[in-house]
Amino acid sequence: MSTLKYPFPHTPESGQVLEVAEGLGWLRMPLPLALDHINLYLLDDGDGWWVVDTGIGGSTVQQLWLEVFRRPMADLPIKGVVATHMHPDHIGQAGWLCERFQAPLYMTFGEYFSARSFVGMTADDLDWTTQLYFRRAGMDDGFLEQMKANWQGMKGIVEPLPGSYVRLREGDVLTIGGRRWRVVVGRGHSPEHACLFCEEDRLLLSGDQIIPRITSNVSVMPSEPDADPLADWLESLGRLQELLPADTLVLPAHNTPFFGVQARLRQLQAHHADHLSAVETACLAPRTLVELLPVLFSRPLEGPVLNMALGECLSHVNYLLRRGRLQRQEQSGVYYYRATDPERAGQRLGRAHHRHSQPLRV
Repeated sequence: MSTLKYPFPHTPESGQVLEVAEGLGWLRMPLPLALDHINLYLLDDGDGWWVVDTGIGGSTVQQLWLEVFRRPMADLPIKGVVATHMHPDHIGQAGWLCERFQAPLYMTFGEYFSARSFVGMTADDLDWTTQLYFRRAGMDDGFLEQMKANWQGMKGIVEPLPGSYVRLREGDVLTIGGRRWRVVVGRGHSPEHACLFCEEDRLLLSGDQIIPRITSNVSVMPSEPDADPLADWLESLGRLQELLPADTLVLPAHNTPFFGVQARLRQLQAHHADHLSAVETACLAPRTLVELLPVLFSRPLEGPVLNMALGECLSHVNYLLRRGRLQRQEQSGVYYYRATDPERAGQRLGRAHHRHSQPLRV
């Protein structure tokens, strides 16, 4: 990715804040995952601060926040908490921060109520519809029982959310510290992901919508098995292409801030185009969803990672189904997918062999 430029040679230590523009601070909090960090942002509003994303729930991140309160924030209050979307690393401390400072939580409608729903889920919510989702994918019935037995859910890593919120809508403007931050809503990774764009200073708080070195998960969930989130994702990337100047500084939730947003958007579009071609080509013979996993993922998959991979794979399959490039048949309760135009898929196979010497990855 040589077309991307990273203006900050160092990342902030946990509990520290690095100023990336006047009145705009970048901090990091740890994650207990292979992806071991999340980037959060502080916006100086003179007599207090706004927080964009909050870190995962639990005492470790709270202790780091207490250090930030004392030093970089100089004991000034938090005036508002913006959560870009409902995933635990983004909303995990939102309730704690809002309660501590009696500050409002800002989210889109789809993200706030999705968060309330998912945080409340228990193993009992994994019912027959969830079992049907996995059975149709080609998993045996014991897989769901194992999921239930190992269920942890979001409740243990998300502090209780506030009972009210301020709704963010596409085009809304938050004026903070003299800057006008326009709300730009993206879909596909989550229902209504909110980015904040300051056109005057060419700054984008992108959350998970644009990340420089990894690709955001775009998944079909068991709760909506026929959804087409990849279409939403690609449409969102196209709108961002039209909106964002080439010299925008992107401040993502993971990896590091960068320049080169237009190049990165093209890379993300090409990434999914390649994956779609690879899935279509693999379906020259009938394939189950489980049989398609190695087409997109070359690493071992288990536990929650396997669930995410199934959802990601199904998002590509559903996209191709909606556009008539695949057809689906059910045999013994399992879905099999086959290319509708073998000649076209065969031509794609030749091009894919030319481009890729290794299995495609996300």
